[in-house]
Amino acid sequence: MKKIMIIGANGGTARILINRLLDETTDELVLFLRQTQRLSQYQDNPRVTLVDGNVLDTEALRLAMQDVDLVYSNVGGTDLGQQTQSILTAMHEAKQTRLIFISALGAHHEVPGKFGEWNEQAIAAYLPGFRESAKLLAGSDIVYTELRPAWLTDQTEVAYETTDVSESFKGTEVSRASVADYAFKLIKHPELAARHSVGLNKPNTDGDKPSWL
Repeated sequence: MKKIMIIGANGGTARILINRLLDETTDELVLFLRQTQRLSQYQDNPRVTLVDGNVLDTEALRLAMQDVDLVYSNVGGTDLGQQTQSILTAMHEAKQTRLIFISALGAHHEVPGKFGEWNEQAIAAYLPGFRESAKLLAGSDIVYTELRPAWLTDQTEVAYETTDVSESFKGTEVSRASVADYAFKLIKHPELAARHSVGLNKPNTDGDKPSWL
C-alpha cells in the first residue's frame, strides 16, 4: 500500500486515476484542490484525505505531502511555471522525490509538420508555461516523469503509444483514460521512466489537427 498525493485532483484525467486507484489498489490518496466540495463523493472514504488549497501556496503543499510516497500533478494554466516551481520547492522541503507531471505536446518543440504549426497557434497562451515547467523539471533533483499527451478526448478506450522526448511526436489525440492508465502504471512501478519525458498518443491519428476540429 502506498500513499499518493494528487494535485489538481478535480481534473478530468485525475478523476479517472482516482477511481482506478480506489477500485484496483489499496493505496491511500491525498487529494489537493481548490474547493474540496467538488469531490465531496470521497469525503467519507477512509482512504481519502481531501485538502483545500492553492498550488501556489508552497507551505500548504509541503504540509499536505509530508508522508506520501509519490506526487502526481494535474495542474495547468498560463502560470504553470509558477505552479511547477511551487510543487518542486514543496517536494524538496518535504524530502519527496517522485513526481508524475502532466504537461502537453509541444513542451519540447517536438511536434512536426502542419500539426505542429497548428498546435503552436492553438495553445500559444499555454506553451510558455509548459516549456518553463519542462526546464524546471530537468534542472531539479526530483525523480520526475513528464507526460506529454496529445489533444485529450473523453473516450473510454485505453489505446496509446509512447514517444521519447528525442523523437518527433506522433498522432493528434489520446483519451484521458489512456493518460490515466499510463500514470497508473507509473504509480505501480515508480522505477519506470525516471527523469524522462514521455509523449502519449492514440495510434493512427496523424493529421493536420485533431479529427473533431
